[in-house]
Amino acid sequence: MATLILVRHGRSTANTAGLLAGWTPGVELDERGAEQAAALPGRLADLPLAAAVTSPLERCRQTLAPLLAARPELPLHPDERIGECHYGEWSGRKLSELSDEPLMRIVQQHPSAAAFPGGESMRAMQARAVDAVREWNARIDEEHGADAAYLMCSHGDIIKSLVADALGMHLDLFQRLHVDPCSVTVIRYTPTRPFLLRLGDTGEFGGLGARPAAQSGAASADKAAEDAGNAVVGGGAGAV
Repeated sequence: MATLILVRHGRSTANTAGLLAGWTPGVELDERGAEQAAALPGRLADLPLAAAVTSPLERCRQTLAPLLAARPELPLHPDERIGECHYGEWSGRKLSELSDEPLMRIVQQHPSAAAFPGGESMRAMQARAVDAVREWNARIDEEHGADAAYLMCSHGDIIKSLVADALGMHLDLFQRLHVDPCSVTVIRYTPTRPFLLRLGDTGEFGGLGARPAAQSGAASADKAAEDAGNAVVGGGAGAV
């Protein structure tokens, strides 16, 4: 089955401002995020990709723009199911303020019970993202073969929830996972079980182009700007 390359969007203006962006319009990559996006084509240069799927939010589209410019033949498919969690009334608020909300403790310690006021539950967020991946796996397999790899550009909580599903990990444990802005996480799916090959990796990925024989069957809300992408909310590794 397909190999999924998950890319978290580059650092955004909401990350540096310490805001919980969610689906708030006007959130774009900051200068550092643009640099991260510009480096992505080189990091993935040796990895064939059958397709790219993206959250419809601007910061994800901007992250993929340099890669698509370098690979004009790569088809891009927006999919709302891998868009950010709908944080409802929390969207656009400062993380430092949200840290005092009673719900934040639930979000961090018992996320399967967390539902955002006027938004969605974290269970629903994970379910829609997992459904999207399963459907895209089947499509990529059918159109490109079982050894194909494809890319999804999404958000911290979405990526962490997909990793938790792949590992058979309860959603209540997914806050133990960490993905940096513009990091790459790789899951190789097989008919019997997934394999996590990379988690939050910011290095080179050329070696993923060849399948090893052994696998072929197989927090703080007010951190400094550089760390703001890892602030807690719906994801200790940066839900914003």
